[in-house]
Amino acid sequence: MRSLSHLFANNRAWSERIRRSDPEFFPRLSRQQRPRYLWIGCADSRVPANDIVGLLPGELFVHRNIANVVVHSDLNCLSVIQFAVDVLQIEHIIVCGHYGCSGVNAALQNQRVGLADNWLGHVQDVHAKHDTRVAAIADLPQRVDRLCELNVIEQVANVCQTTIVGDAWDRGQRLSVHGWVYGLRDGLVHDLQTTVTGRDEATSRYEAALAAL
Repeated sequence: MRSLSHLFANNRAWSERIRRSDPEFFPRLSRQQRPRYLWIGCADSRVPANDIVGLLPGELFVHRNIANVVVHSDLNCLSVIQFAVDVLQIEHIIVCGHYGCSGVNAALQNQRVGLADNWLGHVQDVHAKHDTRVAAIADLPQRVDRLCELNVIEQVANVCQTTIVGDAWDRGQRLSVHGWVYGLRDGLVHDLQTTVTGRDEATSRYEAALAAL
């Protein structure tokens, strides 16, 4: 099937709805980009970042990958963080996972999915680090959800350990890092209570978030 005409039709209808409600929306949007938030989320098609938090285009800077992983060797993710923090001067970085994550499930059960196995090794590292917490849960879906939570907490810690975020805090820039999990079944976001606003908070907030699980 060569044509995706239905998507173009959807686009035209969407554009028309926006312009009817706010004729200056697109001209205004084209002149500047001033989001306050960076969203680091899963690439899962069921997790639409802007819609979940009710923000319009231009209000949320977004990076997505399988299982919302942040690792220091990923120049793509680090470049997004650097641009958001240093150029856009965003005030909040939100790491948002979601319950029932297929990538987390594959990592937990050592399922082979292909090239992504190498990427999901980072989630398997999280599992190995917190094996006792996960193994204590009998129900498999609940184990997956617990690993989703643990993965978010670890990725928040990874964000805080980047030189980009550390340098921003050192120069007094207002910047908070948050860890959330989204529920596919009810559409609600759950705060994992791991918000960090400076270097001196990182360890205590990490430990408090783990204790709260």
